[in-house]
Amino acid sequence: MADQSPVHSTFVVERNYPQPPERVFAAFAQPNRKRRWYTEGDHEIQEFEMEFREGGSERLRYRFKEGHPIAGSEITNQSTYQRIVPEKHFVVASKMSLNGKPIVVLLATFEFVPAGTGTDLILTHQGVFLEWLDGPKMLEAGWRTLFDRVEKELALP
Repeated sequence: MADQSPVHSTFVVERNYPQPPERVFAAFAQPNRKRRWYTEGDHEIQEFEMEFREGGSERLRYRFKEGHPIAGSEITNQSTYQRIVPEKHFVVASKMSLNGKPIVVLLATFEFVPAGTGTDLILTHQGVFLEWLDGPKMLEAGWRTLFDRVEKELALP
């Protein structure tokens, strides 16, 4: 990552799930459920804490495993829930750091819109990427993958 000017980016990711809004919302609001789909992957979890309430915080810290392009590097994501309207939407402000150096500061809105018997989940992500040129594309792709994992979580009893 070379020293560069901040890159501003906004993207929207939408997904439809056949479950009602309260079930989809719960996958984001319940720490044990969110941990399964959000934190697991090609990294070792160092820390995951979540207090889902307005003003509450979330902290995720992990280290990439061997075989990953940046194996051994540590990511820290610190978030604060700015607004929560149960089963409708929530807004979170976050800062992500790589090895202690901030790489993105963001505001994300998650909307849960009834759609027939299911739910349209809409993520609007607004970020300032610091010294991370590929950040917007990588983060959008990451959220698309995470939404696939939400689908698997929703299939569980």
